[in-house]
Amino acid sequence: MTNHGSHNHSHCGCCGSRLGCQVSRRGFMAGMGAAAGTIALSSLTAKTAMAQEPIRLGPVRLTTVVQPVLVYSLGQRTEGTSWRNWGGLHTPQDVADEQKRIAVELEDMQKKSDFPMEIRPLLAINSVDEAKKIAQNNHDVVVLYAAGGWGDILETLTDPQKATLIFLRHRSGPVYLWYEIISNRYLRKTVDEYGQPGITPKDVVVDRYDELLWRLRALAAIKNTRNKKVLCVGGASGWGVGGQKAPQLTKDVFGIELVDVSYDELGQRILKMRARQQMVQWCNEQADAFLKRDGISLHTDREFVRKCFLLTEVFHELMAEHKTDALTINACMGTIMQVSETTACLPLMLLNDAGYMAFCESDFVVIPSGILLHYISGKPVFLNDPTYPHDQMVTLAHCTAPSRMDGLTDEPAKILTHFESDWGAAPKVEMKHGQIVTTIDP
Repeated sequence: MTNHGSHNHSHCGCCGSRLGCQVSRRGFMAGMGAAAGTIALSSLTAKTAMAQEPIRLGPVRLTTVVQPVLVYSLGQRTEGTSWRNWGGLHTPQDVADEQKRIAVELEDMQKKSDFPMEIRPLLAINSVDEAKKIAQNNHDVVVLYAAGGWGDILETLTDPQKATLIFLRHRSGPVYLWYEIISNRYLRKTVDEYGQPGITPKDVVVDRYDELLWRLRALAAIKNTRNKKVLCVGGASGWGVGGQKAPQLTKDVFGIELVDVSYDELGQRILKMRARQQMVQWCNEQADAFLKRDGISLHTDREFVRKCFLLTEVFHELMAEHKTDALTINACMGTIMQVSETTACLPLMLLNDAGYMAFCESDFVVIPSGILLHYISGKPVFLNDPTYPHDQMVTLAHCTAPSRMDGLTDEPAKILTHFESDWGAAPKVEMKHGQIVTTIDP
């Protein structure tokens, strides 16, 4: 993919992604992992029998633990005063039927999810003491089915250190009490200003499980982004004067762990890999098979591509040793070319297609948003420079991109030299017309 700009501009090209990866043999995500099928590397047949299999960690995704809770209350008839709560649950049988209804709905939602999520058995409670016990449990998200009960129960269940979502029924079943009073009594405490810590109106869902599911997906993405470990080949950086503090802010705000890998270490690893004749032959065979893939055309020296596949294996071994699936390359428009005798552009594509996160530039102004979007979308992401918008058009410029733009389909790609250096191997992916994309400007 041809790049833009001058050598003095730090932006180059890269991507970050998440797909099912053959090498993990476990399926990266429920549903998506199996659907992803073969990947750029897994679909290639190796003729060389090696004593040691290529080292793979496989893409990493933490499971989000969800605790559903049905809050209810049953009135007792009292003559001459109001005793029945607003809403549709009034008998023990009503509560039992609602529990069954929720269990079926949660099972159906679980089947539709494409990210690792553990939904614990539904708990039905009607007291503060029961709420206190649940609040102390180890979970990531509480989903409150607020059918009844009073505010002290809901407040006890809402831990500002964890995520809370509230599900209300209007037409999907027996109407809930809190469908009427969630705003004035719980969110606003009977005044105008919002006053409940740990929750906002955006955390309230009425009837629709698709609305609940995308919120759970977003919370799962936040869990996976926080404290993520990222290997920084050549160190961490941030583009421009405004980005000089980006690596430290990345640590402070997101808790992301940045692990420096020097170019001296990378160079030594490449030399050791080249000394393993079976590995070199295997990489060459993988490269040759890749170039025979439908839609791939070669417009640079084949040897650059072969060295890209060897560099990809070095990256795999680094990530496996550090137990992470995220990596970025600093000085990707210069230093790495001399060390690897090729460019990092094609290896980044291969890694992103395989479900890893591989960013060029080590630009931590951008990378945290890329990690978050990777986990939200369940699809590859790629770092780019937007050109000046005009006539309702913006061109996204960069020198690498995943070939699986939709997360599943291998798009055609020309393997060119990196434009500004006229060196190495860089993919110009032919994204199909009509492909929907999401662009974040961090």
